Amino acid sequence: MSHVGVPRGTVRKRRSLALLTTGVLTIPVLAGCSSGGEETSRGVPQDIAPAARETIADGSTANWAVDALPATFNAFQADADSATTRITGALLPTLFPMDRTGQPKLNPDYLESAKVIEREPRQVVLYKLNQQAVWSDGREIGAPDFVAQWRALRGKDSAFWTARNSGYERIEKIERGADDLQVRVTFSKPYADWRSLFSPLYPKEITGSPDAFNDGARTTLKTTAGPFVLKSMSKSKGTVTLARNPRWWGDKAKLDTLVFRAVAAKDRTQALSDGTVDIADIDAATADRITLARRDRGSNGQPLNHGPGSEITPAQALRSWAQAHGSDEDVAEIAQAAREKNRKAVVAYATEQKALRDFAVRKSLEPAYTQLALNGESGPLADDRVRRAVARALDRQELAQTVLGPLGLPAKPLGSHLALAGQPGYKDGSGALGEQNTKEAQALLADAGWTRGGAAEPPKDTKAGSEAEKKGGKDDEEDKDAKTEKTEKSETETEKNEKDGKKAEEDSTEDSAAERKKADRDSEDSAASRDEGLYIVGGDNKPGAPAPATVGSASAVHVLAPARTAAAQGTVLLRQAGVLGEGGAVAATDKQPGGAAGAYAPVGTAAPAPAAAKGQLGKDGKTLTLRFVLPSGPGSQSLRSVGDKIAAMLEKIGVGTEITKVPDESYFKDHIASGAYDLALYSWPATAYPATDGRPIYAKPEPATDGSLLVEQNYTRVGTDHIDQLFDKAAGELDEKAARELMKQADARIWAAAGSIPLFQRPQLVAVDKKLANIGAFGFAAPRYQDIGFKNRQAAGSPADRKK
Repeated sequence: MSHVGVPRGTVRKRRSLALLTTGVLTIPVLAGCSSGGEETSRGVPQDIAPAARETIADGSTANWAVDALPATFNAFQADADSATTRITGALLPTLFPMDRTGQPKLNPDYLESAKVIEREPRQVVLYKLNQQAVWSDGREIGAPDFVAQWRALRGKDSAFWTARNSGYERIEKIERGADDLQVRVTFSKPYADWRSLFSPLYPKEITGSPDAFNDGARTTLKTTAGPFVLKSMSKSKGTVTLARNPRWWGDKAKLDTLVFRAVAAKDRTQALSDGTVDIADIDAATADRITLARRDRGSNGQPLNHGPGSEITPAQALRSWAQAHGSDEDVAEIAQAAREKNRKAVVAYATEQKALRDFAVRKSLEPAYTQLALNGESGPLADDRVRRAVARALDRQELAQTVLGPLGLPAKPLGSHLALAGQPGYKDGSGALGEQNTKEAQALLADAGWTRGGAAEPPKDTKAGSEAEKKGGKDDEEDKDAKTEKTEKSETETEKNEKDGKKAEEDSTEDSAAERKKADRDSEDSAASRDEGLYIVGGDNKPGAPAPATVGSASAVHVLAPARTAAAQGTVLLRQAGVLGEGGAVAATDKQPGGAAGAYAPVGTAAPAPAAAKGQLGKDGKTLTLRFVLPSGPGSQSLRSVGDKIAAMLEKIGVGTEITKVPDESYFKDHIASGAYDLALYSWPATAYPATDGRPIYAKPEPATDGSLLVEQNYTRVGTDHIDQLFDKAAGELDEKAARELMKQADARIWAAAGSIPLFQRPQLVAVDKKLANIGAFGFAAPRYQDIGFKNRQAAGSPADRKK
């Protein structure tokens, strides 16, 4: 089911930052798992401290942390990022923002109405604009702005440097309606996601010419039409400052100014405590500190029982005092310096904790999900049976609990690639693949030729695996058709096997639970022991280079990847995907007993046992080992914990993993996009338009003129014609209910292909000054920037005004 042979780095220019569309075809329903009603799923509500506008004070400034200053204010360019989206949301028209249920909702600030008025012979949408809607220069928003944006984004003029044109290529013409406030858009072919167009809407001065489009909106926006205008951008200060729009016709913005300030993730705790920012996305560690700070409010000046020095026992403290006041001057000097350093750290920590009492942690689920990606380009995962075995070895409930449980958020595995819980059309389609079942996973691997003794067998001339067979017979059309039938049959058989195996699975539930607990304890013990005595070559400036990694067991082998320079787009995609990291610098990693690549083993460590002795599967003299790539930057501890658990789950079925931790800046470009991985964890954002935004993520790679394959954003290289056809038909289906049914069928097919395994919806933790209202963890919904403000005049003011 995968497409193999994709050259490294061959990725089509993205037609959308989240995605693309084409064509129309039909496809039968995937047997047993695609039709039926929507699930009555409820999403986690947003947490923004809602307050009526009349209770919000007029005036004041709020500072909002962003990862970095935006490279561009043009949301349709390739290097636009989350900061671009957040800032332009306060400056430019969004005609159909998402509401709290993840549906597009008409924005009355810009539209009186917008609807399909004709379907035959062409789809026609009529927009009736709010008669008060004007650009900040006083000109009415009208048809010329729609026409200019269509011409810039339809893809016919390569002089426009655009990364998004989904849907615009389907427009045949745009014309003025009965008056200047009406815009009539005629489509050359039906487009279900027409509400996704013209958001954000730029003035014709920006989109009217290639020069203005390419360069005119990168560092400034002279003409806007939102509750705020762009006042200034300072690269030296790392700030973008917005001010109230005096021509805004809607509800007046409560804040005088809104400042977006670049603050790295590792610096946000300090930025919150010193008053630099009022709002910041944070990790679990910072959230815990805020919770502790509020808990300690009534401690009456007693020393904190957490933070620096809290782990020192009375006996250790007494010994330290004795050394600092002893007769040995050298020992005393060292002890006094250590005590002074600890004292300063305690004071600084206590000061920060006192300041953090003024913040609240607002939490929900982010409109994005984390997946395990299985690269089907080549190697063992080119075989769909191996991919399905890996997927069925995963306890997704345990993985969701690992991340969401400690935060008090619902820990339920995600059941769809194309909708999140709470969105219309959400249905758990994971049944197309089957639930976690160790025996079924082992049977799939055995069928693919991976056996316990296979690592010791000499290589064979014959190819094994359904994907290898498919590749070997790709020139034979009849053979190709046979493989399609085989794929569909295997999907049906997987469902049948799942039902047949349920009884056996239930009988072994207690034993499996006991085994999991034992394995978890063993994993923790071995992880703790691996750090002891570890020496990384080059860590002390001694000569020597790391040796190639050796994989000798089914356990995860942790290796360090060299730092590599990546383009700015890699960082942008990393943020978009939501990849987190820890500490910035690459630290020494865990190693296997017996020594990892680039490290000396502790004294007395036994040599590693042969793979066959440890139960790892093999074939043709090779062990079944998968490259598992994870980021190593600030805040990624929970992500790496998920990776470790996945490795342990795969070990139980005889699959080894080689975990490589790489710097954030190289993670996406040098590994995910280029295909240099077997397994990886990264995220995709939610969308209200799955037929448009989901297609390039799951599209079957297409041959390019130079013989390579274009993978668009399908970094797993796994796709089928059936999936593409379902997306294409849904994109042209104007009946919303029918379009959702097609998306459920596509989702079932994607599950069956086992290239992407959704794990959980990502947590959203936001630290907010507790006096601020209508801001925090928004969930699906877009912010209403004009409603953000402080709850009363006494609380209003800049961060400096709040410091005591």
